[in-house]
Amino acid sequence: MNPGSHKPPQDAVTVRHLRLGVGSVGLALPVVLVVGHLAATRRLTLLDSLSGYYHSEMRDVFVGSMCAVGVFLIGYRYRRPEDVLGTVAGVLAVTVALFPTTTGAPAATVDRLDRAVGVVHQVAAAGLFTLLGIFCLALFVRPDTAGEPPRRPAVLFYRTCGGLIVLAITLALASTLLPEDVRHTLKPVLWCETLAVFAFGAAWVAKSDALLRAAGPPDTLNRTEPPTRSPTPA
Repeated sequence: MNPGSHKPPQDAVTVRHLRLGVGSVGLALPVVLVVGHLAATRRLTLLDSLSGYYHSEMRDVFVGSMCAVGVFLIGYRYRRPEDVLGTVAGVLAVTVALFPTTTGAPAATVDRLDRAVGVVHQVAAAGLFTLLGIFCLALFVRPDTAGEPPRRPAVLFYRTCGGLIVLAITLALASTLLPEDVRHTLKPVLWCETLAVFAFGAAWVAKSDALLRAAGPPDTLNRTEPPTRSPTPA
């Protein structure tokens, strides 16, 4: 059989596409929101958070992207506990999209119900980022279904991405202690969310390629064949 004609199993291709989809949306979302808002308003104005773009011309992009991530995560099936955590993370992503934050909304239009919805948004966002950090720190570094552990550089990369997500969440929470005018000027939540989204997106894209390589044909060049013994002359 020609090794070049070997194709990965369909299940591996499907999981790879789901991981690639989640990661690609994560990498693109902050850039698309900022550039799209710039193109719509014709001025470089950064909002206080990524979620705040819900109250701008980029609402449909934000909601659509988060719902897409949610659907990808809900449809993600690999093994336990990744299946369960992926489903929970997907539900949280959809919740983030459908329960908007009050950050960036006109103050005169925010009522008690809006503030309650904003709390749901914040809890769902914190839970989502926490689960995405767990994927990087605990799940992506495990051996695959064939028992093959990831390479050491890959483990370091996943743990770095997970560490950045945890750091971003911590700094975002700590920034709430800053005065409001300082937060509005420095926009720490926006930068922390962007860092976390980039980190999780990069990890999922990298993991998608690792899965496809693991499902590929065996490396026949590096296998050691037993030496061939010459026939003994009669």
